[in-house]
Amino acid sequence: MNWFVLSFISAIFSAAGAITEKKSLLNFDPLRFSFWSSFSTLIFTIPFFFFAVYPPNAATSLNFLFFKTILSAGAFYCIMISIKNLEISEALPLLALSPGFIAVFGVLLIGDHLSLRQWSGILLMLSGTYVLELKKGNNHFFDPIKNLFTGGKYNYIIIALFLFTATSLIDRVLLKDFKLPPYTFMAYQQLFFVVIFGLALLIWRNKNKTAENVIDRNLILLIILVGVFTLIYRYTQIEAVKLAPVALVISVKRLSILFAIIAGGKIFKEDNLYRRIAAAILIVAGTALLA
Repeated sequence: MNWFVLSFISAIFSAAGAITEKKSLLNFDPLRFSFWSSFSTLIFTIPFFFFAVYPPNAATSLNFLFFKTILSAGAFYCIMISIKNLEISEALPLLALSPGFIAVFGVLLIGDHLSLRQWSGILLMLSGTYVLELKKGNNHFFDPIKNLFTGGKYNYIIIALFLFTATSLIDRVLLKDFKLPPYTFMAYQQLFFVVIFGLALLIWRNKNKTAENVIDRNLILLIILVGVFTLIYRYTQIEAVKLAPVALVISVKRLSILFAIIAGGKIFKEDNLYRRIAAAILIVAGTALLA
């Protein structure tokens, strides 16, 4: 299948997953949700183990995958905290900045060169971020930028962006250089997610003796849906990354931000929706130019 089609499918199901996650997190703890949603996804991933293929360097690849999954789990948890505490139309546009982070760090760390068009894309992304943070109380031109880095409101999103930058580059190495097959990648990554979040949950429960959230039928259904949506968007993204540069794939997948903001903003009746949609359009357009 064409990489663009795979990336677009990934975007649709990623948006559906984000909306379902927000619905689940309204009355649920982010860490427990991270574990149960990962467990749900693992159930649907079990058939992948039967099709897993192990290359000669399988042990090294899986060890590297486990390290990468620790970073991915950290990013996922940070996103869940952000989605719980912020409006979905406020949190998600900032996550679309990850291709910009990858590009800039490529210039700073490994000597990559960006064209004028790509720098224009980064400028568009910054403009979208500026529009997102515009508020009535701003008195100075740089207030929206200061709002982004002060007050601690977006700390978890900023951490997730750095982790996404690392994991996106590692994905490319695992799939292209280590030649780890997608079925093997998906199966073991999801198993590692459950192990990592399970251990984190055990540690958290031992330190916190407060009452736990009750999992009712509606929440179980939402967790199952998250598992299905997550499996589809991750698998289609991995298949797309095999066929095209990761920046291209991520740029198309970032359309999920726009889809989720429009649908989620309406569902949850969020404020300043049109301004946030405009900001998301600028950021997504910037990622397209960057690619």
